[in-house]
Amino acid sequence: MKYIFVTGGVMSGLGKGITAASIGRILKNRGYNVTAVKIDPYLNIDAGTMNPAQHGEVFVLYDGGEVDLDLGNYERFLGIELSSMHNITTGKVYRTVIEKERKGEYLGETVQIIPHITDQIIDFIHGAATEKIFSGAPADVCLVEVGGTVGDIESMPFLEAVRQMRGSIPASDRLLVHVTLMPSDSMGELKTKPTQHSIKALRELGLFPDVIIGRSDHMISAHTKKKLSALCDISEDCVFSAKTVPDIYQVPLMLENEGFADVLVRHLELEHPVVDQTWNEAVSREYVHEVTVGIVTKYGVEDVYLSIKEALRHAGRSLETEVQIQWLDAECFTDAELSTCDGILVPGGFGIRGIEGKIDAIQYARENNKPFLGLCLGFQLAVSEYARNVLGYHMAGSSEFDAPITVITLLPEQEDLDHLGGTMRLGDYPVFIQKGTIAYSLYGTETILERHRHRYEVEPAFIVELEKSGLKFSGKNKNRMEILEMPTHPFFFASQFHPEFRSNPMRPSPPFIGFVTACLAERGTNKNASSGKKE
Repeated sequence: MKYIFVTGGVMSGLGKGITAASIGRILKNRGYNVTAVKIDPYLNIDAGTMNPAQHGEVFVLYDGGEVDLDLGNYERFLGIELSSMHNITTGKVYRTVIEKERKGEYLGETVQIIPHITDQIIDFIHGAATEKIFSGAPADVCLVEVGGTVGDIESMPFLEAVRQMRGSIPASDRLLVHVTLMPSDSMGELKTKPTQHSIKALRELGLFPDVIIGRSDHMISAHTKKKLSALCDISEDCVFSAKTVPDIYQVPLMLENEGFADVLVRHLELEHPVVDQTWNEAVSREYVHEVTVGIVTKYGVEDVYLSIKEALRHAGRSLETEVQIQWLDAECFTDAELSTCDGILVPGGFGIRGIEGKIDAIQYARENNKPFLGLCLGFQLAVSEYARNVLGYHMAGSSEFDAPITVITLLPEQEDLDHLGGTMRLGDYPVFIQKGTIAYSLYGTETILERHRHRYEVEPAFIVELEKSGLKFSGKNKNRMEILEMPTHPFFFASQFHPEFRSNPMRPSPPFIGFVTACLAERGTNKNASSGKKE
């Protein structure tokens, strides 16, 4: 097993996750099995109870793990499915150590950060690295991303654990990559001082990076690379640029062009087989068409909807279509704004704020034959909108929002919970699709697996009435409604699950393919109408 450790300096949010995923993609393109571990130094057990507006999207793994959004980047870039083991938090580590202490496993010992906490971190990393996720085969390389920045008090035990691991791993089986900010001054010159300071802080912890990747808005010049090489005791050819790009899937290609693969091969003593270009070709496909999708949100933070953005990009690229996103505030958008969109998407979420606006957007899409895609909460609100405006139950809604008529109700197993973390209906569940439906035409099979994250469901007492009036539940799990569609609408489709979590560039999500295809048709219809042409 070979390990690539990725640390960050100067500030968080630099793109360590994208960098680590890009390194993994370079290796995967050469035929290596690559797995990944994300270390998050916060005290939470997982990301499930964290405010997405502060922390970004909560990504859901197949086993129900609620994790940092970087795990989503790993899955998308590497085409793998990770488990909860692959996200290590301070909360998980301390809980495990304290449970062991209470059971008497450290009997007679004084439990301390070193060795007990660091040993537990190392055990977690080894456990995740050796989990056989490749059809029973182990990984060849494990990426370990240490969240936060060097110098954070929360990161200290993890960096110490990495130092201990490096000491026990042969030099040819480990690589330390340091990602650091390289800001530019008013003259456009990239400044190296922040990098020098973060490298100094890293060395004080006993960690000596093998590679520096500078995050900036410009490529790093040969002169600046030479300067960093001299000041940081790193070979000049081990200093790389990771400039800001409009498409994150271009980062592996950018690193490839700078010779990053050669450094990997040399340091890790890898074979250098012919590169499989399939992925590179898929993410480099040029756009021929363009559509605009309106996403009705309440958070105002794009990272909350990261997987949705990427799933739209995957579907769009497979259809040679660039998907432009128009972010619509659920509390103040207008019908005029909706009319300019080729399709309307209502994502998941929690809380009552913005609910009425989202229902209004769904009504607009339904009544104006505008392509619509609803996800999780979007599915529930589509049911509520239909019950209100078609069935005539004007006070219909969800028990989550204390609606007088509850067409959406709490799952029975969610009642009387004594804690919130990790208790939703989470992870992969099978969905059984009826033949002859839009869902079946998209998936091409009667049984699918998709990821869930919800506490509510369609009230069983209303299902027959809803279906008799024209709403079709085409996907189910026993008595739980999973997919709804309207056969008389150009594309009105919603799912209780989150199809965006399983989408990647090589395997775009079927509902997103259907949605973008419908948006293309809508764009064509609008063009023909405005020009007076007949279809």
